[in-house]
Amino acid sequence: MKPFCSLMVAYALFSGVAQASSSQAWNEHRQQMLKACLAASQFKNAHARGKPAEFDDQSGMSALLIEGVYPQKHMKQRTGTELCLYDRKQQRAYVSEWSPQTK
Repeated sequence: MKPFCSLMVAYALFSGVAQASSSQAWNEHRQQMLKACLAASQFKNAHARGKPAEFDDQSGMSALLIEGVYPQKHMKQRTGTELCLYDRKQQRAYVSEWSPQTK
């Protein structure tokens, strides 16, 4: 009976640590993604718009909308949106202009 109790206590302790590190790992991932996406953006005053979309591990990608101000003079301080795709394995960000279709 004692080995069983010890095993249950150990499981409870380690499962709590695993959950905490998992949550911490996701927070670190989101910070890395945000940093990479903002660095890849061409906008001034770039910032995240909303929460990231996390794709499954098979694709290994996360997506985030970035909003900011176009730096070109002819754009006259207009704001725009970019879609950032973040490759979790390579830790690289790729951005493209994003303009949702409205009908």
